[in-house]
Amino acid sequence: MAKHKIAMATTDRLTVYRHFGHASEFHIAELCEDSYAFTEVRRIDPVCDGEHDAAKFDAVLEVLSDVDALVVGKIGPGAADYVAARGLKVFEAPGTVEEILRAFVERKVLFDHSAGTRNV
Repeated sequence: MAKHKIAMATTDRLTVYRHFGHASEFHIAELCEDSYAFTEVRRIDPVCDGEHDAAKFDAVLEVLSDVDALVVGKIGPGAADYVAARGLKVFEAPGTVEEILRAFVERKVLFDHSAGTRNV
């Protein structure tokens, strides 16, 4: 059975509300076609300090190198393009973690290759 890893910008595992640039941790969920489970928390240094710095983005992407998708409350277009160009699907999906993960499972978002990559 295929599995995908999702990095969610949340600090409480209840809501996704963090802006990508302000996130200090990502909760990693492993998604199967009909279920999901949290596996770990990965801490990072926030990348936003008023300027975009490719080295900071690359440091975050290194921490998330085995992840298939990034779910954030908000992300700027430049950062979204940078992250997507390096192979991660990017989703702006502010809301409850439970609703977001349920939508991923029900809509088979990462299993349907025609699915969009900006909103869940």
